[in-house]
Amino acid sequence: MRIIIVGASGTIGTAVTGLLAERHEVIGVGRSTTPAVDLGDPGSVAELFRSVGPVDGVVACTGSVPFKPWAELDEADYRSGIDSKLIGQITLARHAATALREGGSITLTSGVLTADPIPTGTAASVANAGIEAFVRTSAGAIGRGIRINAISPGVLVESPQFHDSFPGFEPVPAARVAQAYLRSVEGIDTGRILAVN
Repeated sequence: MRIIIVGASGTIGTAVTGLLAERHEVIGVGRSTTPAVDLGDPGSVAELFRSVGPVDGVVACTGSVPFKPWAELDEADYRSGIDSKLIGQITLARHAATALREGGSITLTSGVLTADPIPTGTAASVANAGIEAFVRTSAGAIGRGIRINAISPGVLVESPQFHDSFPGFEPVPAARVAQAYLRSVEGIDTGRILAVN
């Protein structure tokens, strides 16, 4: 299969790219690659699919959100997280739905904060919950046998700078998180939130 991975150079993206590349043709993309893609720019997403040609799967390992105490978050912070993580992935999925080969797959990324909040994670929780709602409600509507899932990883072993913000959470290795992306790409799940925590 030919698989596009957006955010292939990040911590999760690197692990996912390494695993999927053992079994498939992987096209890793980001803002600084050729072809380049910026999920905040729908034209950039459309051009990605035009330039790459037919693919069987699209994986999003991208999206940033502000981490601040609740009282310090303002509307701009919420919009920043929603635009970067939620709307960006929705844009990717919408374009993928028409560009993928029949029976293809879309895999998005949410996160553990949807269900397990932390003091500085409200904006992240909002964006993650939106992604999960989008996945659940899109699964039966996309058509052409295209599947859609989201991976919900916990805090990563490889990201110690975040460990203090997740008290009592057991960090998970990126290699184990990558297995969930493999399951989404090669399996039969659709409309599922695959948690790794």
